Amino acid sequence: MNLTVVGIFAGAFVAFMSFQFGAWGFLGALFFMGIGALFGRAAEGKLDLRSVFDALTGRRSSS
Repeated sequence: MNLTVVGIFAGAFVAFMSFQFGAWGFLGALFFMGIGALFGRAAEGKLDLRSVFDALTGRRSSS
């Protein structure tokens, strides 16, 4: 499945959540899709969650 198809399905899902549940459903869907994207990138090995957590808590290193 290429990225265009994934984008179409993501847009359809967010549109459904928006129509079905209003603005909060739309924002909730975007929030959980972002979390899913982060965990997906981590599962692929393209993102280190420990360094993301360290950056968010202010424990960044310059190396």
